[in-house]
Amino acid sequence: MAGTTRYLRYIVFAFVCLVIVFFISSSSSVPQSYANKAQDLIKDSSSRWRGSQAEDVREDTSASNPAAADDAAAAVHTTTPNFQSTTLRPTAPGERMNATFVTLARNSDVWEIARSIRQVEDRFNHAYNYDWVFLNDQPFDEQFKKVTSALTSGKTKYGEIPKEHWSFPDFIDQDKAAKTRADMAARKIIYGDSVSYRHMCRYESGFFFRHPLLLDYEWYWRVEPSIELFCDIAYDPFKFMADNKKKYSFVLSLYEYVETIPTLWDSTKKWIKANPQHIAQDNSMNFLSDDGGETYNHCHFWSNFEVGNLDWLRSDAYISYFDFLDHEGGFFYERWGDAPVHSIAAGLMLPKDEIHFFNDIAYYHVPFTHCPTGEQKRLDLKCHCNPKENFDWNGYSCTNRYFELNNMPKPEGYEKEQ
Repeated sequence: MAGTTRYLRYIVFAFVCLVIVFFISSSSSVPQSYANKAQDLIKDSSSRWRGSQAEDVREDTSASNPAAADDAAAAVHTTTPNFQSTTLRPTAPGERMNATFVTLARNSDVWEIARSIRQVEDRFNHAYNYDWVFLNDQPFDEQFKKVTSALTSGKTKYGEIPKEHWSFPDFIDQDKAAKTRADMAARKIIYGDSVSYRHMCRYESGFFFRHPLLLDYEWYWRVEPSIELFCDIAYDPFKFMADNKKKYSFVLSLYEYVETIPTLWDSTKKWIKANPQHIAQDNSMNFLSDDGGETYNHCHFWSNFEVGNLDWLRSDAYISYFDFLDHEGGFFYERWGDAPVHSIAAGLMLPKDEIHFFNDIAYYHVPFTHCPTGEQKRLDLKCHCNPKENFDWNGYSCTNRYFELNNMPKPEGYEKEQ
């Protein structure tokens, strides 16, 4: 009996072995694609946490199946959320003006200006591809060039400022200038003790438009580091300026610090008396003065944003005005800024209808914001600015005066922002 049981066990064991052998042999007929898919799923589940494995997967596939390798490579690209596609950045049709962006920056400003470029490109220039000129009193380093050129859609150009445009002229009394800086520092006047700030103001007032890199352009748009554009710009401001015979434009206006320009208007009046031929009819004197030009009310257009005509800045009238101011010494004996210089020049030399206010270009430069007035306009332009931060109708703004000077109706809803 025991022997019979033992034989039965042997028979059962042999049968099981035969079944296993049969199963193994028949499994070889499973389509290879299913096996590959199962293997891929396993590898995929592990590589989800180890990105470096993706290259290994492509290499293994290409060795056995070149067509599958191509499919795998395509899958990697088409499933990447950040894959760059030119179809997402359409170029606007139509002619382009002879125009460029211009930025004065140092190598240390690279990340601040990168932010500004991104703002300008995303809101406007991705569709127009205008050039960008960068100027510096020192040579630009490779990092600055690499970062900025990667962000711009147009050509980038990098220029060094001539030393004679970024230094004390030989007619400046260095001791007198040093005493002014010490006095302003003691009175805590902003940038009062800064030499480089004074060089910057003088350069922006009288030289940037004469740099060789800008001589071939007719229009410029000034962009500073760390600015923000809050709304889409779905048209070409350069072309708007040209088509409507504008020469200068702004988005923010305010009163200048009185302590920085105590004699600027006195010098201006001397120039006016000597050069009456350069004063335009129907100018903006009433924007600059409350008493017909006897005194200056300190209103100016904030020049860290401006779209303007370079030929006007290179005109005999403007060069005459700048050269006169330069020899008066106020850039160093006081702290004359380029904003009041540009504003006074535009206000006197241009007919008032050649100066334009861009309500629809929403802009921020610390500490002021221009947010377009009118809720529907902000919605239409996909703005993300807070209208409560709009500076336009603030008591320290001069924009209200600009509207009154030009007999322009104020934008609907301005009362809510006062």
